[in-house]
Amino acid sequence: MYSIGELSRATGCKVETIRYYEKIGLMPEPARSVGNQRRYAEHHRERLHFIRHSRELGFTIGDIRELLELSDQSQRECSAVDALARRHRDAVQERIRSLGALRDELDRMIAGCQGGDVAHCRVIQVLGDHGLCRQEHA
Repeated sequence: MYSIGELSRATGCKVETIRYYEKIGLMPEPARSVGNQRRYAEHHRERLHFIRHSRELGFTIGDIRELLELSDQSQRECSAVDALARRHRDAVQERIRSLGALRDELDRMIAGCQGGDVAHCRVIQVLGDHGLCRQEHA
């Protein structure tokens, strides 16, 4: 059995976050000691690792809730899990595309800067007028 502090150290998850996950129902209620302290079992640690790893991969709380519900149905086909993972992958791919466009725009701004003083800096000009940026590359 773990205290909340021990669970926090074992998982690298802050105490406040553990309490939050309990409050929103991602973590099951732990047993309580005679002194009313939370006492966590090994399954709590495993579930918290699952939640943390899912968060590190960018899954939303809603997605994690769905994944946990599906993982509690071990005999069910995994097609729903696959579909959720595919949706998340597609969203990640879209973010990558968007970040690539952002990088390209920053490269254009930097390349357009001829040096000199800040009053004539191309980066400052483009950042000051987003419409200018869109017009030039439309």
